Amino acid sequence: MGLLPLLLMPAVVLLVGEARAHHLIDLLHQRPTPLAGLLSGLAHPVLGPDHLLFLLALSLVGLRHRSRWMLGLLATGLGGSLLGLLLPGLPAAEALVAFTLVLVGLVLLGRLDRRLLLPAFALHGYGLSASVLGWSAGPLLFYLTGLLLSQGALLLLALKGLKGLSAALSTGRRQALAAALLGCGAAWTWSALVG
Repeated sequence: MGLLPLLLMPAVVLLVGEARAHHLIDLLHQRPTPLAGLLSGLAHPVLGPDHLLFLLALSLVGLRHRSRWMLGLLATGLGGSLLGLLLPGLPAAEALVAFTLVLVGLVLLGRLDRRLLLPAFALHGYGLSASVLGWSAGPLLFYLTGLLLSQGALLLLALKGLKGLSAALSTGRRQALAAALLGCGAAWTWSALVG
């Protein structure tokens, strides 16, 4: 993947509309079954532009810390999902999830420590659990499995795809990418707060 598509992705996503993760089971008008739960878990991170962009940006941060970084993120994301199932209703959760793009932009600029992204990823997990509240144990377990597989695959693919980009990412390009993330995060945070 070249640098230009990465830089243009936030602008395209902004043109599509505000970031709201859609649930595949709702889009297909299905009821919760183990298969529907698995498919929803696999698709959920991809259907929410804020989640997808965050995952891709995390890969840029993790280029130097591959396996430990990815495993830590997946564990905290799963922990966030479980917390969201046990203690739902965090005020302004969607705005906080959108704000994580601002955080990752600041990490890419070297203004914040990358370890702050672990709780930010947990917040994404928390947000992804809201749409499955009330599901029975079977579909819920398959949803969480699909979610874990999907996020792991996206992180792994992005890490592999961005490996060659790391050397070509000059300071100016890194700043432009961070600025795009800051812009998307600020716009989606504002939209979630006033919407």
